[in-house]
Amino acid sequence: MGVKGKLIALVEVKCGGHPILDFFHIHTHHIPNISPNIINHLEIHAGETVKVGSIVSCNYNEAGQKKSAKQVIEAIDLDKKSITWKVIEGDVLESYSSFTGILSCEHEWTTWTIEYEKKTEDIPEPLIQLGLLLDLTKDIERHLFKK
Repeated sequence: MGVKGKLIALVEVKCGGHPILDFFHIHTHHIPNISPNIINHLEIHAGETVKVGSIVSCNYNEAGQKKSAKQVIEAIDLDKKSITWKVIEGDVLESYSSFTGILSCEHEWTTWTIEYEKKTEDIPEPLIQLGLLLDLTKDIERHLFKK
């Protein structure tokens, strides 16, 4: 059994958390246009908006390398302003037995939580992946201010 862990990071968003949540819930297909340095391609299988059970595939850049991931939407709670994704295929599963990302938005704060299980103890914490999520959030915020 691997080493389980959890990373949590909060980022202040001046536009408020609700518009950020809307982007990941309703306008997901626009993310590659907003943040092409991070997300190269994103596909929502069966629709343009994510819902529980939706499968989302993406190609992304991590430390100068092209990576891919396929995720299932495990939960969407609009009252709590949160979405949960679980990686089911992709590069991250080479190092981690399980990898789940949770976005929650409240007032001026967006919180990203990554829950993971390393395959071996010497695997590093997924700080690079957490940084990508924070950078992606800031890219979306900048886009919202351009409107």
